[in-house]
Amino acid sequence: MTDEANFADQIENEKNRTNVRCQFCNSLMLKAREASYCEQEVNVPLMVQKKDSKSDSLNTETLHHFWLVEDMMTFENIGFSHTVDGRKFLVCADCERGPVGYHELSTKRCYLSLKRVVHVDA
Repeated sequence: MTDEANFADQIENEKNRTNVRCQFCNSLMLKAREASYCEQEVNVPLMVQKKDSKSDSLNTETLHHFWLVEDMMTFENIGFSHTVDGRKFLVCADCERGPVGYHELSTKRCYLSLKRVVHVDA
């Protein structure tokens, strides 16, 4: 089954139908109907990095499905990494796992990956 098919149940009127929580500690990140669905192709570091003593680079994956949050104060619970190439990566503020998305410094918008969180009925 494709990611699009998996995520269709989470989208209602182009918004998140349910609450969005951390997949590791179940912390509430975003309440239902607070973010808009968007698609884009973005490389984001893997949540678990492989140890490679020969390289300082991060292993990444391409993500396509995001919740767009226009104002960072909309989040119930989110943490931010240090700035890397004009972005801050988003992590769970409670367990610090991530990244679950990124914050674009130039636009001040946040993008939360549907693939890296869980959706629970409001």
